[in-house]
Amino acid sequence: MTDTATQPPTQEGAAARPPANRKKPTPARKANPVLEQLFELYPKMFGAQFLPLKLGVFQDLLAQHPDLFKREELKVALGLHARSTRYLESVAAGYPRHDLQASPVEPVAPEHVHYAILEVFRRRQARSNDDLRPYVRVQLMKAIEASGLSREDYTLRVRSQDEAMNALLDDAFVELGKQAAKREALVKAFGASGKTAAEFAEMYGMDPTEVTWILERARLDQGS
Repeated sequence: MTDTATQPPTQEGAAARPPANRKKPTPARKANPVLEQLFELYPKMFGAQFLPLKLGVFQDLLAQHPDLFKREELKVALGLHARSTRYLESVAAGYPRHDLQASPVEPVAPEHVHYAILEVFRRRQARSNDDLRPYVRVQLMKAIEASGLSREDYTLRVRSQDEAMNALLDDAFVELGKQAAKREALVKAFGASGKTAAEFAEMYGMDPTEVTWILERARLDQGS
């Protein structure tokens, strides 16, 4: 009598049983029905591109669609939208806040831009084997300059208990300081040269457009 329990499985039997380590397909995430409605009503704000929403948009939606949205369901949907990576990317990019007609109405507060930059960085870094800190440092530098705030005022708004994120902020300020020192040195050298911007750029092998930009930037800094 053959002991079938010890026999190797036939090809047909092996094909019938899926490999033990085969992963089950992940079911597709079901879209929030309220977000689907918002997409249909306001495709420029909730469609292919997300834009920062104006403050008070929740009340605007309730007022314009009193019979369509339930208060709690709308609150949940807008929370999901505002925490999505695509939305945070639009805030991090420095776009202004927009109303439901996609018209810009007000700037995003510097601290909101800052936190969006760091949150997008956290999410991307968690999925990447590369060190993304140099990229986020550049973003922070742009955000700091765009804010128009002093180092002290900006730091008061954004510094947190997360020392790793505070270190990124400090690195951005250090690099901005280095750039400012280079600009100051170039401006002094230009003033002592007695040459035009084009002649000065040629003498040092620099791009005339860059020299002109640095001189204009220095003039604006002195004016402020």
